Amino acid sequence: MLDKPVGITSNAALSRLKRKLSLRKAGHTGTLDPMASGLLVACLGQATRVAAYLLDADKTYQASVHLGLVTDSEDAEGEIIGRHEVPALDRAAVEAELAQFSGRIEQVPPMHSALKHQGRRLYELARAGQQVERPARRVVIHEIELTDFQPPVLSLHVRCSKGTYIRALARDIGEVLGCGAHLSALRRVASEPFHVADAVSLEALDRMPAEAVQARVLPADRALPHLPAIELSVEPARRVLQGQKLSDLDTAQKGLVRLYAAGQFLGIGELDGAGHLRPVRLFPIPLGPGGPGRQ
Repeated sequence: MLDKPVGITSNAALSRLKRKLSLRKAGHTGTLDPMASGLLVACLGQATRVAAYLLDADKTYQASVHLGLVTDSEDAEGEIIGRHEVPALDRAAVEAELAQFSGRIEQVPPMHSALKHQGRRLYELARAGQQVERPARRVVIHEIELTDFQPPVLSLHVRCSKGTYIRALARDIGEVLGCGAHLSALRRVASEPFHVADAVSLEALDRMPAEAVQARVLPADRALPHLPAIELSVEPARRVLQGQKLSDLDTAQKGLVRLYAAGQFLGIGELDGAGHLRPVRLFPIPLGPGGPGRQ
């Protein structure tokens, strides 16, 4: 896990980690814009196979919203396109308006986003000076808390579902307060089940020997605590690792599960609720006479 600083892309931060560990294959589980800092969860080597299952994770942010200034990108990287007087607001009035953003809400994505319209990225259209209609998408704001209010800046704590644009949230807050706004700072502090307190800064990464960095790498299954665990005996484990389905399992569970044999993580499977299991993502390990992981 990396603590990305402001001013570089997520891919640039990931490249620093790859060079440190001499890796060819690595990915991350959710981009942070250059203006944003905080938690960047990196999946290394075979662990990239679980990256897709982390994209759905709830995320927690610390955000600063600057009232009265509207930008074309809805954040501090854009050009100012509107200046408005900020009304006299007290903390109670702001918190009352923020309450409407709690729970399931409809959110129109920003033009400066990677979503596609007729095969083209929205940010490409925005850079060409085009505006297109974007359908609202349903997202969930689990928590939104005003942590500080020093006009014209609101400081927020936000825990939200995947697909939530904090820039769009800042834009909408400015609209309901009647003065417009943009996102002036953003820090991701958590992407479940991980927290930035456990992440390594790039400065620390550069100082650490590769062995110390490698020692901080977590097993791939640590990313999947939300999936139930299934322990398989040796022969079913062999079949699963060969890509075969299993039948007549003594379980009525349904959905994705973590698979183990002899205490070792095999990968992800899916149960159908009738005792049938199919492998979904596997982590091949040696299968010797003693079972998985033994020669």
